[in-house]
Amino acid sequence: MKSEKEKMLAGELYFAGDQELTNERLKARELMKKYNSCPEDEPAKLKSILRELIPKGGKGLFIQPPFYCDYGYNIKTGNGVYFNFNCVILDGMEVKIGSRSMFGSNVQIYTASHPLNTKERASLLEFSKAIEIGEDVWVGGNVTICPGIKIGDRAVIGAGSFITKDIPNDVFAAGNPCKVIKQIEQ
Repeated sequence: MKSEKEKMLAGELYFAGDQELTNERLKARELMKKYNSCPEDEPAKLKSILRELIPKGGKGLFIQPPFYCDYGYNIKTGNGVYFNFNCVILDGMEVKIGSRSMFGSNVQIYTASHPLNTKERASLLEFSKAIEIGEDVWVGGNVTICPGIKIGDRAVIGAGSFITKDIPNDVFAAGNPCKVIKQIEQ
C-alpha cells in the first residue's frame, strides 16, 4: 500500500494531514523562518539555509526573502534563477525551473489542487500536478501559475497574469486568463 507521500508524488489523491507530510512541511517552515529572518548582510548563511531548504537548487539560485513553500525538496532549478520578494511555491509535485529564469514579486506557483466533486473535496484529499518552466523565462510580478502548467523557453509573462494553459517558447503572454499576445523575435 502506498504512503500518502508516494501518492502525492504520483499525482494521486492524498491526505496532506498525514504525519510524515506534516512533519516535512514543519521542517520546511522552520527553514523558511530562518531564511526569512536572516540578515541580508550574511549572504553565506542565507545561501546555506536556502541550500538546505531547496537541495535541488542550481548554482546562483537567489530568492529574495520573504519566501514560502510547502516542502522545498520538490523544487528543482537550473543555474542563475532569481525570485523577488514574497513568492510562494506550493510544491506537492516537482516544480522544474530552467536556468536564468526570473520571477517578479508576489509570484504564486501552485502544484496543489482539490477535487471538483464536493464529496471528494469534503474528504480533505487533494492532488498535485507538476509544473515546468523553461530557460530564460521572465515572469512579471503578481503572476499566478496553476497546477500542471508548462511555460516554454524564453517566454515573457506580463505582470498580474493568471496562467491556466501552457505557454509556448518565445512568446509574450499576459492577462486573466493568460494568453499569447505576440511572438518574440530572438
